[in-house]
Amino acid sequence: MNGLPQDLIDKANRVLAACEAADTPLALAESCTGGLVGASLTAISGSSAWIDRGFITYSNQAKIDMLGVAETLIERFGVVSEEVARAMAEGALAHSRAKAAAGITGIAGPTGGTADKPVGLVHIAAARLGRETLHRRLLLAGDRDQVRHDAAMAALDLLIRRIET
Repeated sequence: MNGLPQDLIDKANRVLAACEAADTPLALAESCTGGLVGASLTAISGSSAWIDRGFITYSNQAKIDMLGVAETLIERFGVVSEEVARAMAEGALAHSRAKAAAGITGIAGPTGGTADKPVGLVHIAAARLGRETLHRRLLLAGDRDQVRHDAAMAALDLLIRRIET
């Protein structure tokens, strides 16, 4: 038993099927989800054929060191921003052998929110070599576990879209 919700596993199966159909290995750059997207994908037998690597870049410095996110980007837009999510996804591509990647940054709560960036704000980006990087901004409700779950589901959805189109 993997302990993960069935809806995450079902969605992860769809991502892996898309990867196989498009011959597209993945990399993940996760912050607020803390590896939940990667755990969902790797809970499935055979996923090693399509998951190249995952980066859990919870701190700003990890985003800079592991993904090459520019410190000036974080300073200008904040770590929870479209710009940083895009840089995370594109950095995961640049630092892996993957052909597609997701970047996820947000505020899962219950602390850490501000008036401009409330708890539940999540930015997700999905990149693919040779294609435009997609972005999605979410304002999620619920407790920390619910925000992380819903962010992971949204990241898997955006990955499917980027891989299939």
